[in-house]
Amino acid sequence: MIEKTLNSEIVFDGLIFDVERLEIGREDGSRSARDVIRHHGAVALVTRKPDGQYVFVRQYRKAVEQMMLEIVAGTLEKGEDPVDCAKRELLEETGYIADEITHLGAIYPSPGYVDEKIDLYFAPVTGEGLGVPDADERLESLEMNHAEVEAAITDGTFTDAKSLAAWMLYCRKVYAP
Repeated sequence: MIEKTLNSEIVFDGLIFDVERLEIGREDGSRSARDVIRHHGAVALVTRKPDGQYVFVRQYRKAVEQMMLEIVAGTLEKGEDPVDCAKRELLEETGYIADEITHLGAIYPSPGYVDEKIDLYFAPVTGEGLGVPDADERLESLEMNHAEVEAAITDGTFTDAKSLAAWMLYCRKVYAP
């Protein structure tokens, strides 16, 4: 069931991802084509304040034409260490500083067409909570307690896959009521 890459060509060279067209060969000798999005990778953090509140961000996502409620997240710069990216994104989006960062796991959101890997973290935070987003970002932060997060998952308020996956891993690996 292995597909061997016979030829490849970058058909789109973008800011945060490229698109590569692959000619592949199968074990039975047949050939086919695959278009694959090549992504630098990303990080996402479940963030908890000392008072037990969790910090989330709400922002408009053009691809789905709606406001989304998400955990703090961001794209890796080329060659950037994921933990450094997590600290940077946390400070930019929320103004909080992580006392420590615990790796929860990693996910591949849609491996049928994109190689993006998102490293998921938990970060207890301190600080003032006054973020300075990138110039092209418009977001707001909000806080929720554990029960409110669970209710938002149940009622469908949370639809962002990375946030759902990170919360599930956090609840299984870290959370202790």
